Amino acid sequence: MPRLPHALAAALAIALPSAASAASPQSFKGAYTVSFLGLSIARSTFSSSYENGVYTINGTVSAAGLAKLFDDTRGTISSKGTISGQKMVPQAFRADYTSGKKVSAIDIRFTNGNVTSTQVIPAPGKRDPKEWVPLGAGDLASVLDPMAATVIHADSLDKVCGRTVKIYDGEMRADLTLSYVSKGTISVPGYKGDTVTCRMGFEPVAGYRKGRKALEFLKNKSRMMVTFAPLGQTGVYAPIHATVGTQIGPLTISARQFEAVQ
Repeated sequence: MPRLPHALAAALAIALPSAASAASPQSFKGAYTVSFLGLSIARSTFSSSYENGVYTINGTVSAAGLAKLFDDTRGTISSKGTISGQKMVPQAFRADYTSGKKVSAIDIRFTNGNVTSTQVIPAPGKRDPKEWVPLGAGDLASVLDPMAATVIHADSLDKVCGRTVKIYDGEMRADLTLSYVSKGTISVPGYKGDTVTCRMGFEPVAGYRKGRKALEFLKNKSRMMVTFAPLGQTGVYAPIHATVGTQIGPLTISARQFEAVQ
């Protein structure tokens, strides 16, 4: 299927607010701008809800600014699952994209957090076994989809970083490691208050082509920083700002709205 460059996909993946573990129903709204060298190239909006231990997330992503002249990509994304303790347990993830006349989709289904099926439209071509790192039998156990992977359950800002997130996007399995950098404050529509910034490391595990320069850069040279803020009083933290270094310059993801609605 036509795919966003991995750096942009990673940038969008860390800019998706998710649902929370709370006794009463909660809803959340978020809107983000992705910029390159100060120019807007993509925009996204997301809404999510949690009720009776079930979360649902729906969002839109589209090219913006000058990027629309070269790639008018638009898409919808959805994710649903349950929350067990402080863990997201995905059940289904769906992404549908159109780019010009090209249509693509990805559908992932889970059972108890383990991937049971993946459908990609159009189907990927045959992989050269000499160049491809295949998915192993245990690679798709206890993983999160790109939306569920973005939310952190923690007792406080101090405990947001210092963890590894296992993510699967329908093709590639990767580990995202978060290490503490600093605390700060931020003010955006819907939120004004404390934040914590983590450095994010990227480690491809399986489902990728060996020697791919973009992945090698993300793994070995890219400087990725993610700033988290709390979603209300839920004990859930979601990205509110991020920067992702790429081979041609840094991408910046900034929240235009970040709001927990009781």
